Amino acid sequence: MEHITLLLAIVVVTALVFDFTNGFHDTANAMATTISTGALKPKTAVAMSAVLNLVGAFLSVEVANTISKGLVNEEGIQPEVILAALVGAILWNLVTWLVGLPSSSSHALMGGLIGATVASIGFSGVNGDVVVTKVLLPAIAAPIVAGLAAMFAARLTYRLDRNADAKTTEKGYRAGQIASAGLVSLAHGTNDAQKTMGIITLALVAGGALVPGSNPPLWVIVSAGTAIALGTYLGGWRIIRTMGKGLTDLQPQQGFAAQTSAATVILASSNLGYSLSTTHVCSGGVMGAGLGRKGGVVRWSTATRMFVAWGLTLPAAGLVAAGAEFVARQGDWGVYLVAGFLVASCLGIWLYSRRQVVDHTNVNDDDTTGEPAGVVTTAIAAVTPPPAGSVAAVADEGLKTTIHAPGPNDPAAPPAPAAAV
Repeated sequence: MEHITLLLAIVVVTALVFDFTNGFHDTANAMATTISTGALKPKTAVAMSAVLNLVGAFLSVEVANTISKGLVNEEGIQPEVILAALVGAILWNLVTWLVGLPSSSSHALMGGLIGATVASIGFSGVNGDVVVTKVLLPAIAAPIVAGLAAMFAARLTYRLDRNADAKTTEKGYRAGQIASAGLVSLAHGTNDAQKTMGIITLALVAGGALVPGSNPPLWVIVSAGTAIALGTYLGGWRIIRTMGKGLTDLQPQQGFAAQTSAATVILASSNLGYSLSTTHVCSGGVMGAGLGRKGGVVRWSTATRMFVAWGLTLPAAGLVAAGAEFVARQGDWGVYLVAGFLVASCLGIWLYSRRQVVDHTNVNDDDTTGEPAGVVTTAIAAVTPPPAGSVAAVADEGLKTTIHAPGPNDPAAPPAPAAAV
């Protein structure tokens, strides 16, 4: 193993913490639709995803090379810059996880790296052409491509199955969902785990432990794959709930179409070395599949909040990283202060999340989608009379009353018919 100083050790550990948060933040990408349609039980789904994430981490290093060699100039980058970039990325991951928004861990990392680099050596340290061609353009194109592919795939499946037995086709598509979810998990490992490999490799080059242009060492690949797998197994239940229930209501046919389209786009981008956001791709696939069923809808209020988070990811992570870099460059005490701030912030966010726990037991609850009922639905429910003898809830007063059928001695009862003479 390369010679590791204390500062480099702190950076490597922080990078693995980011990888861990990336795992539970992005579990929803692979397994939200599989869980929401009942194709797999929640704990089984995340365990399967964790194993395949680990396997995927060993399949390629193209994305890792994009991060370590292409995004910023290796010369002039110090380990403090990498630490600051990771602080910005981790905090953005945790904040968006807390509110249940599926934002991009990849863009958080890249935003942090760009912000810290600019704060350290200026804009000359960032390769703008790489940022545009391999980050920004794929970020815009990928969810559109995945969404359109999922929408047409869903429509095709319903057209092909219109005369088939509903129970038989549903069972088949549930099996297909499991296979496609596994493919997404494998693709996630080949793409997202490599980002941490790239950032650790960049830190090792910056610290003099590796020569510029080196590929990730084996121990980096193993540790990054293990960290993302552990995070995936914990399950980011808040984001799984949003992706599975908050964006749209999916049937097995739609879930299969969404995941297959997303996996195809992710694997193709990994092969080309594009540092793609799996969150953008999978979210686009879910929305496209939601529109692919006749009568299907997308909850645009949730989607709008998600789009806003996507737009804020790069600048927000970059600003936090720039501030952290300013403190860290002051010396050892600055590095320790930044590390302490990160630990305290992570602990505070976790404690706050315990006020309203979301886990595998309530991830599919229908009343947790966060989308209020429409005005028409509410009005119809308010004026519909309850049947005789039932319990009717009075919404405004929070009371319950039993409405009985009128009896023979009730003054309001209609008179009995006269007896025949």
